[in-house]
Amino acid sequence: MADVKMVAEKAPGTGGEKYIPVEERTGNESIVYFTRDLSPEGLRKIYNKVNGNMTGKVAIKLHTGEKDGPNIIPRPWVKNLVEKQPELKDAKIVDTNTFYPGDRDSTEKHRETIAHNGWTFCPVDIMDEEGTAMLPVAGAKWIPEISVGSHLLNYDSLFVLTHFKGHMMGGFGGSNKNIGIGCADALGGKAQIHTRTGKFNHWDIAQEELMERMAESSKGTVDHFGKNITFVNVLRNMSVSCDCEGVAAAPVVTPNIGILASTDILAVDQASVDLVFALSEEDHKDLVKRMTSRHGMRQLTYMKELGMGNDRYILIDIDKGETRISPADAVEGVKPFGTE
Repeated sequence: MADVKMVAEKAPGTGGEKYIPVEERTGNESIVYFTRDLSPEGLRKIYNKVNGNMTGKVAIKLHTGEKDGPNIIPRPWVKNLVEKQPELKDAKIVDTNTFYPGDRDSTEKHRETIAHNGWTFCPVDIMDEEGTAMLPVAGAKWIPEISVGSHLLNYDSLFVLTHFKGHMMGGFGGSNKNIGIGCADALGGKAQIHTRTGKFNHWDIAQEELMERMAESSKGTVDHFGKNITFVNVLRNMSVSCDCEGVAAAPVVTPNIGILASTDILAVDQASVDLVFALSEEDHKDLVKRMTSRHGMRQLTYMKELGMGNDRYILIDIDKGETRISPADAVEGVKPFGTE
């Protein structure tokens, strides 16, 4: 992975290190659903709140992980969902090869890793195996067209199933990172996001520009699918490290919270961040430090500037009769990690 310090030295400090409280946000509100039920049943229950436009050929975009990565979304949860949801019966898990060297930097190695990690109950499509396609990015200042795996265009709907966690470069990895990086092809799109030279380890852009490029890439995919895209973030086993670090990921110290779902990518990522910030100082300090030190809040503010959604939302607790709650309500009674 990259040496983050090389990027950090160039950070302009224009706001991405600052958390914007709910009361300081403006604009419309979207609906975000919440459950504390971290189980196959909980995942299926909340997915059914936002699956109305999952039609035709459905792709499931999730991070299948490096070999033996300990924190990815449990495979049995996804298997249960695919087997029980009629619209997912013929769905495929989709991903692209990685820009950095590792277990998934070629299709051959990637398929070996997928099998090793047990993603064998459902077809897995390596979207850049047979080339790339270009998607326009309306309003972009860095990437007017993003290069994605060509197979992305084979699908009618996209279910973005995300393990929310920290990230060594992005601060956090939510739905925006899942598709912004995860749908971009290995050598073209990922190079567009991370560098100006196209060379791995030539990290020549500032932190907040990286966040903006990632959001622009994500917007290309969001706009392509239109209403036929939905987002679920699983707030469980949240290391400060991404799942791309595999067994080298930092230990998990942040409590498990629950699952969030929305048809608004900004709202679901903003709500995920808000729930982490709503934890006690002791419980959230490591993950919050990772988010802010990497200027991760710029993911959220730039998505709003690009018109990708709302950072204000109505949080609906589906465990308690679909009542409206606050982030503080959602994390009330959360136990320290390892004591659940």
